[in-house]
Amino acid sequence: MRGIRPLSALLAVAAALLVPACGKAQDRTAAPGPGAEGFPVTVSNCGVESTYQRPPQRAVSLNQHATEVMLALGLEKSMVGTGYLDDKILPEYQAAFDSVKVLSKEYPSFEALLAAEPDFVYGGFGSTFAEKEGRGRPAFTQAGINTHLNIEECPAGPVTMATIDEEIRTVAKIFGVPDRAEQQVDALHGTLDRVDGKLAGVAPTKLFVYDSGDKTAFTAGGKGIGNELIKRAGGANLFADVDKAFGDVSFEQVAERAPEVIVIYDYGDQTVEDKKKFLLANPALKDVPAIKNERFAVLPLSSTVLGVRVPAAVESLAHQIHPDRFQ
Repeated sequence: MRGIRPLSALLAVAAALLVPACGKAQDRTAAPGPGAEGFPVTVSNCGVESTYQRPPQRAVSLNQHATEVMLALGLEKSMVGTGYLDDKILPEYQAAFDSVKVLSKEYPSFEALLAAEPDFVYGGFGSTFAEKEGRGRPAFTQAGINTHLNIEECPAGPVTMATIDEEIRTVAKIFGVPDRAEQQVDALHGTLDRVDGKLAGVAPTKLFVYDSGDKTAFTAGGKGIGNELIKRAGGANLFADVDKAFGDVSFEQVAERAPEVIVIYDYGDQTVEDKKKFLLANPALKDVPAIKNERFAVLPLSSTVLGVRVPAAVESLAHQIHPDRFQ
C-alpha cells in the first residue's frame, strides 16, 4: 500500500461499498495540442523538475486515484493506457475509462510501458516508479518521457483538501486545461461545505482506523489524506501522532486509547466481515467501547488516498459516525 502495500493485496476490493463521486460533468474533448497557450510549462514534482513544451498527447495513468483525476479532467482522449485499479471505476467515468487501453492488471513492466509509446506517465503510489522493477523516474527521463507522482507520496506539510486542489490543478496545468480543474475543485468543495453545515458544533468521535494486520495493527497516521478525511467527517484520529501517512501500532495501544468507532479500510482478499470477526475476537480489545458496542464504519481503499473521491468519502464517513445529523 502507498508504496509498500503488497501488490496482491490491492487486486480485490468489495464493490458494494463504492463511495459515490462528486464532481461536475466535464466537456470531454481532448486537451489542447501543440502550440497551446501557456506553454512551455515547468512543474517541480517530488524532487523531479519537468518542462512540458506542449500538453501530453500519449499519457499513461497507473493506480486508481491517478486514473480518476485524469478522467475527472476529461483527459481520456490524451491517454494511450492505464493500469492497476484498486476498485471499480466510478460510474460517471466508466465510458471514458472504457475508451482507454488497459495495459495490465497490476503494474506493467518498463518494456510494456515503452511499447505504448507514452510521452507522460502519471503514478498514484511511489511503487509506480519502483527503481528495483526498472521503472525509476530517471529511466523514463532518459527515454524522453515525463513523469508525475501523486503528491501525497512526497508531502511538504500536512496533507489536506488544499493538497488535493493542488494535485488537480497541477495535472490540469500540465494538460493545458486549467478551467476544468476549477470546475472540479468547486464541485468537491461543494460536497465538503454541505457536510460542514450538517456537522456544525458536533463533538468529534474518537476513531481508530484498521487497515490490516494480526500481530500489530496497520493504521492511518497523521501525515496522509486519511487523517484530514477523518477530521472533516467529525472524527478524531487516535493515531494522528504517528508521523507518517500509515504505520503499525500495537493492539494494546489501541485499547489504551479506547476508540468509540473503528473504521475499516476495505480492500484485498480479507473481507470486511472477516476483519470485524478478527477485531471482535481479539482479547486485547475486549474492553474497547467500539468493540463492546460493535460500532464500525467502512471505507473502500480507493476513497482514502489523495484523489477526487475524498469529499464523497468524508460525506460517507460522516453519515456513518454521526447518523443523527443526516436524518
